Amino acid sequence: MERLNYQHLERFWAVVREGGVTRASQKLHVSQPTVSAQVRTLETSLGRRLFSRSGRGLVLTDFGRTIYRYADEIFGLGRDLMNTAQGGAAGHPLRLTAGVANVVPKLIACRILEPALKLPGDVQLECLEDTPEQLLAQLALHHLDLVLADAPVGPTVKVRAFNHLLGECGVSVLGRPDLARAHRRGFPRSLDGAPFLLPRGDSALRRSMENWFDKQKVHPRVAGSFDDSALLKAFAQLGAGLFVAPTAIEAEVRRQYGVHLVARLESVREQFYVITAERTLKHPAVVAISEIARRTLFSEDPVPRHRPS
Repeated sequence: MERLNYQHLERFWAVVREGGVTRASQKLHVSQPTVSAQVRTLETSLGRRLFSRSGRGLVLTDFGRTIYRYADEIFGLGRDLMNTAQGGAAGHPLRLTAGVANVVPKLIACRILEPALKLPGDVQLECLEDTPEQLLAQLALHHLDLVLADAPVGPTVKVRAFNHLLGECGVSVLGRPDLARAHRRGFPRSLDGAPFLLPRGDSALRRSMENWFDKQKVHPRVAGSFDDSALLKAFAQLGAGLFVAPTAIEAEVRRQYGVHLVARLESVREQFYVITAERTLKHPAVVAISEIARRTLFSEDPVPRHRPS
């Protein structure tokens, strides 16, 4: 078999990644006929079709999907190699591009990502906040080094990604001092009819809290639902309702927003994941934040888990 032409493989990879020959040619700054010809040459060298016709468009064959997975791994490793080389070269900062799911508390995200900035040498951190679905799409295109989320990638998601659990902790029910005092006595029955602020949509924390309410047979009044965790806390600071925050950052949340503790829930657990396109963590900054989060932030809850009297 003749030697693999990696330039032709890259052209094929770009066509799939960008969603067509036109976009791939624009991204690569080469003509459309050149891209098409090089993909056909790759098909000839491999001896099998990579695409089949579907109306006026092209779709991957089963063989094409297999080759794309190999190409994705090959060029992903090449990107890791360049990140490592540039990170170790004088005058070239190590770049970490992180996607943060909008349901992840900002303080948790900051605590998790902070170790990257303490690595030897210059580190350039870029953060993008969006829905988990949008961030996973960017990860699949290798526009992100990692996605920080509160839930793993499920089996139905058609993205090649790997879950790395950082750890978990309980949650604390918090509120403005007057609300906290009013609902601390008789907890959890005191939550019946109490105003509560919750994450919007189908987030892991929203599901966990609704399950907990059902088990406790309490029915709080949902005073607000939010995509953005910081906006939720800002409304809580105004007294719009009670809310929950990871116990791992309870002290910081109380200090920053001037809220008081109502109770800590041991049975409701929040998990946090780093999601990458590689099975094994290779980027030095990703390795650092994963190891430190497991060793310190989530080694154990930083405060006792008992419910206050």
